[in-house]
Formats: sequence, structure tokens, C-alpha cells
Amino acid sequence: MFADVVTSSGEFHEIEGEPAERRRARLNRHMRMNERMAGALAAKNQRDLEIQYEQDEKRRLAETFEHDIKRWAAGKEGNLRALLSSLEQVLGPESGWRPVSLTDLITSDSVKKVYKKATLYVHPDKVQQRGANLQQKYIAEKVFDILKEASNKFTAEELR
Repeated sequence: MFADVVTSSGEFHEIEGEPAERRRARLNRHMRMNERMAGALAAKNQRDLEIQYEQDEKRRLAETFEHDIKRWAAGKEGNLRALLSSLEQVLGPESGWRPVSLTDLITSDSVKKVYKKATLYVHPDKVQQRGANLQQKYIAEKVFDILKEASNKFTAEELR
């Protein structure tokens, strides 16, 4: 039985006394394997670059939009009704979110209904499916987290 001779550096080496046909087959396999490895490495490097770009872009977006998100949530921490009634302020008019007035959020059932609708609207996976840009994804992710915290507080207060 012939053993493949490939050094740790990936170089192809001749085997003394090996038939020419066997050598060609081994060399072809070695070349295909090197091509696959090079392709996989190039794909990995491309993914790494895209991830790095996205992280840099998220940092830039955080600097730009963190203030707007904090301004929207300021004074409303944990107040689900107030957050839901002012959601269009942080999402913007182009988002398609229809404003909800505080008078529509009087009963806890109506709050839960609007909350469910809002979380589906800003859920990171749903925003991704709609083909949102990084800015929309960032804002939706932060809003989703704030609404979730407020909902937990709302539910805890409701149970008292």
C-alpha cells in the first residue's frame, strides 16, 4: 500500500518507485485539496472582513443613534404605555409604524395587544427578514430590548 507523502507545509513529494499513474492521481488529489483549502480560506477571510465591517458600522451607529434612543426612553423607563405611545418618535415616519395614542392603551389587554404588535414589528429576526439596513436593525434591536424590559415590569405590576 502506498502512503501519501505530504509534509506539514503542504508540499507534494515524490515516492521512490511509485508508478507514474499513481503519482499523477496523487498529485491531482493534492492540487484539488489545495484549491479547496485556498477557497475555504478566502471565503473565511471574506466573512471575517464582513463581520468586522458590520461591527465597525454598529459602533458608528451606536454613537449616532444612542442619544436618540435614550431621549425616547428618558422618563419612560419601565412605563410600557408611554413607550408604546411614543414608539414612532424613535422608529421614524418612514418605518411604517402607525402611532398609538395613550387613550388606546387604557386596558391591560389593549397594552398587551399593542406590545405584541410592536415586538413583532421591531423583533431583530423580523427586521432582518424585511431586508432592513444596519441602522434599522440597530434601532430595532435597542427598542426591542427596552420594550421587553418595560413589559416585564408591566407584567410584574399587574400580578400584584
